[in-house]
Amino acid sequence: MRARPQVCEALLFALALQTGVCYGIKWLALSKTPAALALNQTQHCKQLEGLVSAQVQLCRSNLELMHTVVHAAREVMKACRRAFADMRWNCSSIELAPNYLLDLERGTRESAFVYALSAAAISHAIARACTSGDLPGCSCGPVPGEPPGPGNRWGGCADNLSYGLLMGAKFSDAPMKVKKTGSQANKLMRLHNSEVGRQALRASLEMKCKCHGVSGSCSIRTCWKGLQELRDVAADLKTRYLSATKVVHRPMGTRKHLVPKDLDIRPVKDSELVYLQSSPDFCMKNEKVGSHGTQDRQCNKTSNGSDSCDLMCCGRGYNPYTDRVVERCHYARHGRRLVLCLHLEATRNRRSGHPGRRAGTSKETDKIKNNLAA
Repeated sequence: MRARPQVCEALLFALALQTGVCYGIKWLALSKTPAALALNQTQHCKQLEGLVSAQVQLCRSNLELMHTVVHAAREVMKACRRAFADMRWNCSSIELAPNYLLDLERGTRESAFVYALSAAAISHAIARACTSGDLPGCSCGPVPGEPPGPGNRWGGCADNLSYGLLMGAKFSDAPMKVKKTGSQANKLMRLHNSEVGRQALRASLEMKCKCHGVSGSCSIRTCWKGLQELRDVAADLKTRYLSATKVVHRPMGTRKHLVPKDLDIRPVKDSELVYLQSSPDFCMKNEKVGSHGTQDRQCNKTSNGSDSCDLMCCGRGYNPYTDRVVERCHYARHGRRLVLCLHLEATRNRRSGHPGRRAGTSKETDKIKNNLAA
């Protein structure tokens, strides 16, 4: 009789895996594509890991794009890890692609961020590749219709955002448009968050200028429209992650829509990230829910943010330690023969999470949101 609850738990766990399979970001496994794979023949597309059949077809018909797509996958990994380096969930599980844990398999706040960043990154990479001349199918972006302002003139080579958005959406959204790939609610959530990522990318387009004139007088400036760096887009999306809205899949009129769980009198805003399932606090290691825990993570005793020892260590305490780092910070060249290397020896105080078992009582994202609002 006691075995039944365990069986039920196993069935629920299996059901969660089946209904939340994240085909949409399995293509991030392209970040592991070996350099030896030339990607210059259509048969190479079948050797790429993490692609659904629709993406394999896109690979075959747009083979010249694939090096850029691989680059985008690698940039997602770096941008995500950088953006969340100071938080309990530090995006380390993204490197398990295509075999994710439940933090990214289910419709969580964390998966919402990764879907948005992935959609933004692939469009960003393609738009930039057009500008640099790496893609034969596109070139510079169009010249804006509005005047550039006094003393400015349009010129240079603008990032081709429209082409990047078009081809990026075709590739990154393809898995969500395949039938029998998870629940309708998950599909809607992931498509919505992908569009939020592209919206953040559009918002990052800004006017960039270069000065011309005698002795650097900058009497005339040549200007063009360029995208911000992906890390800036990731920072924007992280802010939206912290204020993401939990939604439910509910009938509205003749169709079901995603509506805010606590404020279901209004539709979901186009600019907000949404999620279906709450996340754990990520304090303790539990691979069943995709939590690596924070034991041995570094924390900042003087910080009031997410990297503070209070939040990072979840109230378990921390272990202070000192390490000594020797770095080469200067060098001096005398004549053509002698080079003197000067070394700096520094002592740094560090703190890491204690392996205790008591979890914190406050939620990380709530405290960060309060700090942002203050």
